[in-house]
Amino acid sequence: MATAAIIIVFVIGYLAIALEHVTKVNKASPALITGVLCWTIYLLQSGDSEAATESLLHHLGDISSILFFLLGAMTIVELIDAHDGFDIITERITTRSKRKLLYIISFLAFFLSALLDNLTTSIVMVSLCAKLLQRKEDRLWFASMVIIAANAGGAWSPLGDVTTTMLWIGGQITALNIIKMLIIPSIAVCLIPTLIIGYRFKGQETAKPLVSTTTDRERKHGKIVLSAGVGSLLFVPFFKTVTHLPPFMGMMMMVGFMWIITTLIHKRKKYDYDLAKALERVDSPSILFFLGILLAVSALQSFGLLASLATFLNTTLQNDYLIGSTLGLLSAIVDNVPLVAAAQGMYDMSTYPTDHYFWEFLALTTGTGGSAIIIGSAAGVAVMGIEHIKFGWYLRKISWIAIVGFASGVAVFLLQRSIIH
Repeated sequence: MATAAIIIVFVIGYLAIALEHVTKVNKASPALITGVLCWTIYLLQSGDSEAATESLLHHLGDISSILFFLLGAMTIVELIDAHDGFDIITERITTRSKRKLLYIISFLAFFLSALLDNLTTSIVMVSLCAKLLQRKEDRLWFASMVIIAANAGGAWSPLGDVTTTMLWIGGQITALNIIKMLIIPSIAVCLIPTLIIGYRFKGQETAKPLVSTTTDRERKHGKIVLSAGVGSLLFVPFFKTVTHLPPFMGMMMMVGFMWIITTLIHKRKKYDYDLAKALERVDSPSILFFLGILLAVSALQSFGLLASLATFLNTTLQNDYLIGSTLGLLSAIVDNVPLVAAAQGMYDMSTYPTDHYFWEFLALTTGTGGSAIIIGSAAGVAVMGIEHIKFGWYLRKISWIAIVGFASGVAVFLLQRSIIH
């Protein structure tokens, strides 16, 4: 009874989010209600409120680390934007062709996400697109491509996606091997959608860039903030690797660092845009939406439903590639982190040793499958909030393209493996 109730609540909540454009109710509202109701059902059926609360607080620690990371990254990007730092980059992109611009943005998002991570990269690149494109419809298509490219770029790097990082830390994969085995399939995941969406912009050109009105002093400050901001974002994965602290710790330290820099820049004159103002402009409803979604998924995980699902797939499909592909597509509906965690618990290292093809394939599918639905990945959720992309619009226009890219990556991986072996 409780199992049916929590599934029904999750499905209804999911539908409410999907129908945001019909109900006109902000997606954060049903997400928060769904998250709380799922945990309420779990607590009532457990019969042990203390144990249930302890489980909730355990998950809240993981969720909070993601939310603080997101908050920090969005604040740094907002500071760069406020100081016209992105103008320095956009001025160097001289092409007027929307098609060529899409190729450039996809290329940058793909490789930058391997250095940073797909979440931070998406925030940076969508902010960049907002500077280059004036039409809302164009920005929606470009932002959607950023999601696909960033998720694809994150899959082949140990630092690019949280699931790949989990497998790396867990000893299922090694850094050099995952790069070698997944970079070509990941390129396919990114390249095919880029070509499909690029065809839509054939022959189209962007509007003439606006003439910059910034003074030399303001440009100097913009360069300082841009350099410091990008350097701060690049420092986060390095800090994590050296200290083994969660990524949000490095991000929070860099937020403090940026606060000092912007204060020193403007100490000699009155300036009405400091870090406090940047925090005001950060999209808080999107962060609350993310909180609600992650609470709901963590309740399903605590209920044991995700582990049961993984076991069911194992006994039913009985094929590593089918299991990996299914888990990848499921990661578009529920968070890929608990799915990968369940798989790590199901298969011990004696069954699938380090660098076994199953772990490589799992990193590819769960890292890229989330692009099929906009709330299927952290990058998608962040972009959805920044550009206010409707769930239904993405489902109609982009989902099939993302699935084609996903299938292309799977096919390339299988072909590559057949050639190597």
